[in-house]
Amino acid sequence: MAKEYTNTFLVDFGENDEKLLPVVTQDSTTREVLILSFVNRKAFEETQRSGYATYWSRSRNELWKKGLTSGDMLKVDEIRVNCEQNSFLFLVTPEGKGACHAKKADQSPYSSCYYRKIKADNTLEVIEK
Repeated sequence: MAKEYTNTFLVDFGENDEKLLPVVTQDSTTREVLILSFVNRKAFEETQRSGYATYWSRSRNELWKKGLTSGDMLKVDEIRVNCEQNSFLFLVTPEGKGACHAKKADQSPYSSCYYRKIKADNTLEVIEK
């Protein structure tokens, strides 16, 4: 049975607001997918408050405002929620040199975390734009 359309925000962040929900972050202009990250309620509300993409870092177990230390901030233009209200899409304008923390040989960041493709032999190839 199809879910009914609602204009009510019903996202469930769990009993203690710590449930992590996936966020696809996409460049507003190019539509390139930049990052797949996670938010809990605190990270989501900080994103809304500040206007900059803020995630929950699973490795550091803390809020992570993307670009705060590198300068590669992501200004949020629009936040979308999927049909089941269990994941988000952040449409952003990058305000730095790239979105990925991985660096090229010249130490500049990749524009997206999805900078490699998987070849038929399961090796990785860097995608040059």
